[in-house]
Amino acid sequence: MHRDITIEIGIDEDDAMTLVHAQLDLRGDIFDATGRAKRNPDDRNVPVIGEELALARALASLEEQIVDRVYELIDEAVYSDEMVDEDDDLE
Repeated sequence: MHRDITIEIGIDEDDAMTLVHAQLDLRGDIFDATGRAKRNPDDRNVPVIGEELALARALASLEEQIVDRVYELIDEAVYSDEMVDEDDDLE
């Protein structure tokens, strides 16, 4: 089975800051993340650096949220199986 998923990414920037918002809908679980990058006023303006850094931070946040959700789902599956087994023992 092959499925495509889409991460919606928006980038806002000015001379000093880049802000990236990323959103993923994964089978009904919605994950939202924001990444920021601020340019030091003494550094020259290289927009791609801010874009890539802010994007990497947003994607890292998405990754963390997805992993946390997976662990929640694992716990739910394990504990619900244990509860079923315990109920069977009581009969």
